Amino acid sequence: MAREGLTGSRIRERRSVAGLRQADLARSLGISASYLNLIEHNRRRIGGKLLLNIARVLDVEPSMLTEGAEAALIATLREAATAANLTETEAARADEFAGRFPGWAEVLATGHRRIASLERTVETLSDRLTHDPHLAASVHELLSTAAAIRSTAAILADDAELTDEWRDRFHANINQESRRLADSSKALVQYLDAGQGVEDAGASPQDELEAFLSEHDYTFAALEQGKDTPEGMIAAASSLRSNAARHMARGILERVVEDARQVPLPRLQSALNETGPDPVALARHLTVPVAMVLRRMASLPALEAGLVVCDRAGSLLFRKPTTGFVIPRFGPACALWPLFSVLGQPGQVIRTPLVQLGRGRAAFDCFAVAEVVGAPSYNQTPLVQASMLVLPNSAADAAQPAEVGASCSVCPRDGCAGRREPSILSNGL
Repeated sequence: MAREGLTGSRIRERRSVAGLRQADLARSLGISASYLNLIEHNRRRIGGKLLLNIARVLDVEPSMLTEGAEAALIATLREAATAANLTETEAARADEFAGRFPGWAEVLATGHRRIASLERTVETLSDRLTHDPHLAASVHELLSTAAAIRSTAAILADDAELTDEWRDRFHANINQESRRLADSSKALVQYLDAGQGVEDAGASPQDELEAFLSEHDYTFAALEQGKDTPEGMIAAASSLRSNAARHMARGILERVVEDARQVPLPRLQSALNETGPDPVALARHLTVPVAMVLRRMASLPALEAGLVVCDRAGSLLFRKPTTGFVIPRFGPACALWPLFSVLGQPGQVIRTPLVQLGRGRAAFDCFAVAEVVGAPSYNQTPLVQASMLVLPNSAADAAQPAEVGASCSVCPRDGCAGRREPSILSNGL
């Protein structure tokens, strides 16, 4: 979808110009930083009073945030055409269609956005249902209780020779299991509601960490300039509630400090102006490892880049999202990502133009490299971490971009050699 026609992106741009952090703007609006993050990444529609309040805080006219609605409509139609595998000629006629049939164009665009929203919901629920232990146990208890009630009711209905004593026992069992089912259902609803609350987004240490990083826009200017310390930021972070989340945040912030010491942002920006967004050229220019360059490039808001880091086991350690590239919150990611291809050959740099299958076949340019972490020692297998930088739209002109998914459970690709489980999009739940 074209960014110039998106209200969320325009809000993010205006906030950056005003020098406001995402957390500061969210606080002044009375909403959570995580919800504002969804708005700025065009994952929540906005209008009415909230839009007026944002315009007031940013000191701009509301029209400056919403202008380009026609362009957004046309961009959505083109995205729908791409998802339907129409030819480029047909996709190019989106403006003509919107001009001749504006009502039908809006209906089609609304339907496409609705489908994309439902697919995101399916992805989230599928990941959560599969990998959330508490949710899995709750669902198992519900199903077990319902099965017990059904079995008891079947005995009462089918056996006409039951004595009154046994009939009373079965009735008591149904009453007891029904109460248990009601209590379990109530507890499950409360758990799901709590998981959807903006203030309780940290349902797990990983959720707490991502909420903390999102509040800071994944950038830490005060930390890089020496005006704050990792321990100070962690102590002041209300979203980091567990020891595990604080431990993970400490590791990330300490790496930010070390990276900034070797490659300050002004030096990185100056090198970027000379070489362009080429990680290998930047690494040579700055005489630093490519993995560090990938991390530093991801910290530049102007690039709108995503970053994924994994360990040798393939577990995702760090996720910085970018618009259109889906990174699973739970469970394994797509095995075809170049992130995993470099794990066996530390130091090799892979550049892969790719298209992620799913909602809009968004195109990206991905750079991946693995590096040995920790001090070397005798007879010890080295620990390896892989990093993958995701630059949006750069792969749009590639002749044959690689096709990848987000995770097997929500990938529509048929006949994939790397598939670990059936896709719920094609095979159902």
